[in-house]
Amino acid sequence: MAVYKTYDQVGIKENLADIIYNISPTDTPFMSNVGKGTTSSTYYEWQTDELAAAVDNKAVEGADASSATLAATERVGNYTQIATKTVAVSGSNEASDAAGRASEMAYQVAKKGLELKRDMEKTLIGTSKVMDAGGASAARELASLPAWVATNVNQASDGGVDTDEGEANAGGTWGKGTGLPTDGTARAFTEALLTDVVEDIWEQGGEPSIIMCGAFQKSKITSFTGNATKYKDVTDKTIVNAVDVYVSDYGELTVVPNRLMETDKVYVLQPDMFSVDYYRDFQTTDLAKTGDSDSKQMLVEYTLCSKNEKASGAILDLTTSA
Repeated sequence: MAVYKTYDQVGIKENLADIIYNISPTDTPFMSNVGKGTTSSTYYEWQTDELAAAVDNKAVEGADASSATLAATERVGNYTQIATKTVAVSGSNEASDAAGRASEMAYQVAKKGLELKRDMEKTLIGTSKVMDAGGASAARELASLPAWVATNVNQASDGGVDTDEGEANAGGTWGKGTGLPTDGTARAFTEALLTDVVEDIWEQGGEPSIIMCGAFQKSKITSFTGNATKYKDVTDKTIVNAVDVYVSDYGELTVVPNRLMETDKVYVLQPDMFSVDYYRDFQTTDLAKTGDSDSKQMLVEYTLCSKNEKASGAILDLTTSA
């Protein structure tokens, strides 16, 4: 007897789940941990200062007061950068009964908003670039984190400062947003490299609380044999093989993985010494209607403020695979 199967049938209704599954990561660890501020100019400036080196201070009894020796503050700055996303949806698309969302425009705006934040994170910590004033046909660019952290850095012996990364960086200074480190020969990330940078930061007066790195370098930290606190499941008391807190001689540091940063670098950060400052905060604007569609532009204009880079540090030129 022939069996009538679904392969032979015509008219079976489609069964489409009324939900959209998206596992793309949306976390932005650097932006989430540093401060947030505002700027009233496309070139944002601030000042840094430091105390004179400590000396054996002594004076002759009854002597006249010595002449004052004073040092001026240092004035630095960074340009704002504009980031945008555009959404355009036809009238028919918006009127359709689509699975997983009530409004195609609302769904796409929400999605583009998350993409915009990821773009910012990538720009701030996942891209090595100097500031650029831009012009009539060139976008303004902010100097990213790699252009600021320079004092407490452990890099390969053949690494150095790059002052020729394009016109904007000619004669630039690493640590001031106008220069970058050149790549050296890659070497494995070790605990000795980490402790060296943490000690340097402490000597400068910094109080770092975060170690930020990619997945591969985090796995290296997990293998360190020094003072590391591992996750513990309180229900069955088992140790999970991932470092949560690294206990250094100068305080505890939380290990924060970041998917969007450069994988050959590890940063040791004092978060309150950085902030993302907004000239124009996140906004969504309706674009002119030119036909049977609706368009919106999402925009943010922001910059990175490095309040005093000596409070943080970096380990550079690291291997990124076993």
